[in-house]
Amino acid sequence: MRRFMFLLALIALPAAGIGAQQPDTLKYRVSLRDKAATVYSLDNPREFLSEKAIARRQRQGLPVDSTDLPVCDRYVKAISRLGARVVAKGKWENFVTVSCNDPGLADRMAALPFVRSVEKVWASPGKGKPFMSEDRDSLVNQPAMYPDSVYGTAWAQAHISNADRLHRAGFRGQGMTIAVTDAGFHNADSIRAMENIRVVGVRDFVGPDNADIYAESSHGMMVLSCMAMNRSGIMTGTAPEASYWLLRTEDEYSEQLVEQDYWAAAVEFADSVGADVINTSLGYYTFDDASDNYRLSDLDGHHALMSRQAGHIADKGMVLVCSAGNAGMGSWKKITPPGDAENVLTVGAVDKKGVLASFSSVGTTADGRIKPDVVAVGLQADVMGTDGNQTTANGTSFASPVMCGMVACLWQACPGLTAKELLELVRKSGDRAACPDNIYGYGIPDMWKAYQTYLEK
Repeated sequence: MRRFMFLLALIALPAAGIGAQQPDTLKYRVSLRDKAATVYSLDNPREFLSEKAIARRQRQGLPVDSTDLPVCDRYVKAISRLGARVVAKGKWENFVTVSCNDPGLADRMAALPFVRSVEKVWASPGKGKPFMSEDRDSLVNQPAMYPDSVYGTAWAQAHISNADRLHRAGFRGQGMTIAVTDAGFHNADSIRAMENIRVVGVRDFVGPDNADIYAESSHGMMVLSCMAMNRSGIMTGTAPEASYWLLRTEDEYSEQLVEQDYWAAAVEFADSVGADVINTSLGYYTFDDASDNYRLSDLDGHHALMSRQAGHIADKGMVLVCSAGNAGMGSWKKITPPGDAENVLTVGAVDKKGVLASFSSVGTTADGRIKPDVVAVGLQADVMGTDGNQTTANGTSFASPVMCGMVACLWQACPGLTAKELLELVRKSGDRAACPDNIYGYGIPDMWKAYQTYLEK
């Protein structure tokens, strides 16, 4: 995987005491053949979907289909009886992820008649193993050029897409819910300038038993600040009055396939709590186990679990905005899953003058689709630091939330659009829409132009 992290601390694990249970050392993704043993019916969606999820589908004329049915509980119990501990489930791609200590369990699970395949997705990395990505984001600490009485120094990254005009027209994200999936949100609950951010809930999918997402990586905190900051004269983000769910899916202490399982569970959770838009400033293509590494031919939107899962999101009435990746100067160069998924908005990075950031990953997909879709400010992007002071940072990790907040405000302004119609409107408003390419995609969107186009229809 290539994960866009700029900082990683060493982890110190406590030694097991006498009589302590041995920690699990293996995790497997068990893909299931069907949902034949389900106790649910598509005729009664309220038995398995939340009211918010149903309302979103009805509002956009989207059907409830078999992917919405939960993973069959009978299958899950049969797998658990073999000695596996369930750590994640995904109904859209019909899998269950389990933890254990017995490598022989994989064959026993594979022998079950309802199991399609079993894949190892995690092995214990051992104590104190750090990970540092060569494609990580970086702090810049360079003063911004455009101080403003409302936006502070963040004016330029909103203005380049005319998001500030949407804000002045009253579209600041009110009534919109954004789910942010990341590695942690260190200090986001204690920085005074972030106290008025509308966080409606948090959930940890990596360590749900005892983890504190506010004590983990600060990457998500900075990502959140690009959208959610609402302190006039200090920093105003691109969706300052939206509501936010903070979801931890990235385990920064290793780089393994299981993080995609956590992410799949998280976006289904986002569906259930009524999220409209999801931001994912994460991407994956190399792993601790090199045999899992992706190839460029895998960027077809269907190879990686995360990409397949992302491809369902618009069909559920939500919009996924994700970072393109920071591999533009490396040997890989290309976008990273889930940025290759269908019907998502993959965001590359430019500076505040619209010039491409050299690190920004390029397209196209293996099957020839235009990627990235659009670009936003990710070079010297304005973010909040863990010390409570505004600073700047580099990475498509920040271009993505800058764009995500603008998309949420545009959708607020254009409530009659479906998720797929909104994606198309954003692309068509780009300054390169007449001739998109594999570097800028459709270019820098003009959110005010998109809004005016909506009003003209």
